Amino acid sequence: MVMYVVIFLYGIVIGSFLNVCIFRIPEGKSVVTERSHCMTCGYKLKWYDLFPVFSYLFLRGRCRQCGEKISVWYPVIETVNGLLWVITFNRFGFSADMILACFLISALLVLSVIDWHTYEIPFGINIFIGILGIIRVIFHYDIWYEYVIGFFVVSAVLYIIFVVSNGAAIGGGDVKLMAAAGLVLGWKYIIPAFILGCAYGSVIHILRMKISGKDHVLAMGPYLSAGIVTALWFGESIIDWYLAYCGI
Repeated sequence: MVMYVVIFLYGIVIGSFLNVCIFRIPEGKSVVTERSHCMTCGYKLKWYDLFPVFSYLFLRGRCRQCGEKISVWYPVIETVNGLLWVITFNRFGFSADMILACFLISALLVLSVIDWHTYEIPFGINIFIGILGIIRVIFHYDIWYEYVIGFFVVSAVLYIIFVVSNGAAIGGGDVKLMAAAGLVLGWKYIIPAFILGCAYGSVIHILRMKISGKDHVLAMGPYLSAGIVTALWFGESIIDWYLAYCGI
């Protein structure tokens, strides 16, 4: 139980940094050199204002200096990241793969929120995921080919679609995401990840249009990310179920 608490606390701390990335990357601002500040009055946050979730609750969701409301998304992102890390720890135990998986999920969380609002996937996040993939290959060098195949098996098909449709059917960022994620997951898991991502996108997108009565531009990043996380956590079970279903 203690480890779950520790993992959660680490998760919300990283979640605090994810908020910085989410708000600054689309604006082209540095995520490391500029101090955290109130978006309204510019008040530079002190160290005691930076405790993830707890500072928000203590200040009742308002800036210490000007009293302006702080976006509830700050503690939400922190809490969600902490919970995702706890689930990942529960699935993998404490290991190198668990740490890589946690960082992958955090990157996907940032990517999803940004893509949801801007319809663009930051290239730097895909690079970061690709670096995680290279590290994964190093740790599992005996089956390196599975991850290299994973890099190409989905992304190559998407790239052809991207070229043929001149970017109308799929975005370049989505192609890069599936390549980088494939390097992390390997070919066995990136295929169901893509299928699940498309399924999530189809169902949720249709529901959004039905509920709102409006047409929505489809940002695939969040749905592909959900598929990647699902395959990461339950890929083996999904594959076993499919093989049993097919009688293989």
